[in-house]
Amino acid sequence: MHGVLRRLTWGLADQAVTSLVSFVVGIVVARSLGALEFGAFSLAWVTYGVVVNISRGLATDPLAVRFSGVEHPTWRTAVAKSSGMAIVVGVLTGVICAIVGLALGGRTGSAFVALGIVLPGLMLQDSWRFAFFASGQGGKAFVSDITWALALVPLLYLASHDASVTRFVLAWGGAGVFAALVSGFQAGVLPRVNQAIHWLRDHRDLGLRYLTENVTLSGAYQLRMYGLGAFAGVASVGTVRGAEMLLGPFFIVLSGVGLVAVPEAARVLRRSVRALPIFCLLLGGAQAVAALAWGMLLLFALPDKWGHALLGEVWLTASALVLPATLSVAWAGFNTGAAAGLRALGVARRSLKAQLCASSFYLVGGVTGGIVGGALGSAWGAACATFSASFVWWFTLRAGIRERKHLEAELDTVQEMPEMRST
Repeated sequence: MHGVLRRLTWGLADQAVTSLVSFVVGIVVARSLGALEFGAFSLAWVTYGVVVNISRGLATDPLAVRFSGVEHPTWRTAVAKSSGMAIVVGVLTGVICAIVGLALGGRTGSAFVALGIVLPGLMLQDSWRFAFFASGQGGKAFVSDITWALALVPLLYLASHDASVTRFVLAWGGAGVFAALVSGFQAGVLPRVNQAIHWLRDHRDLGLRYLTENVTLSGAYQLRMYGLGAFAGVASVGTVRGAEMLLGPFFIVLSGVGLVAVPEAARVLRRSVRALPIFCLLLGGAQAVAALAWGMLLLFALPDKWGHALLGEVWLTASALVLPATLSVAWAGFNTGAAAGLRALGVARRSLKAQLCASSFYLVGGVTGGIVGGALGSAWGAACATFSASFVWWFTLRAGIRERKHLEAELDTVQEMPEMRST
């Protein structure tokens, strides 16, 4: 238990640093550039998020499932290949971004060209983080992100003297590349780019499905926002986003737990398949309770003047969405327990079906609610959809565990047969 708490603490600390970096970069860039250039930087930032989901699906998610808690030599061999896969994803998407940027031209085009230059290093840095958590070395992941944060200070300062979107993208990305180099020294592993195709082939049963899961998850959120803006107006999108920002501190907890959830579930599974559902229930239940506690604090203890100070006029409409937004996040936290268990089991086919079903619920509920009742209707629709998805996630986990027990029973029978013959 002590080891689990220690690794969880490193996960929370690491995610807090990552969220702080994102916040500081956004504030500095917004204050230094005009609306047009900040919009171009935001497009590059969103694109980075899409590429990270691609890299994690193909490189680090299979690593977390199959190489968490293994012997160090085995981990080193796997990390060399998975980090090579992450670099390949960064290079290929970087080339695409550069071509798109040259075709677009202007400020937006410059932002994409700059992003294309730094993407390989950024994907490598992200892969190191997950590799460290897979081996229980969360402290090294924390050092990696602290290095990124510290390197940003002089680079952002230099970029702000002759502010442009290109300089800020290169400053942000350059700090990430430096952190990737430091992480490589910590790991003592040289990425094997020439082994990327072997990694993809050996883990295609997981990688391609996890890729689809990751893209589906982020895509459902984006489509909900687009649909809400189209049917209820752009102001409704701002209202929903404002309510989500109030839950920002809990998202740090959710993301931090997510960094260690799959590796810990894999460790539990290696000890006992019967212990896995208990672990998943405790993990999901703890996150749900934490989300509810934070939401109740916002509802009953946050003074209106503080809300106005945080969100300005948006607080007037966003405050009405705190309850459904809290319930939605609580159910999402509860469902991540089941999702972690499915990842640990390695049943990518089952987890993909559950994710596609949950994303469909979320999209339909959020958009339909927005059509009927604007921002408030969308918030309640998303909450009901997330609640409905919990049945899908947990029934799917139950089926996956039942399948694993059946396979283990068959293996035990096969192993016993030679012994029976010898007697």
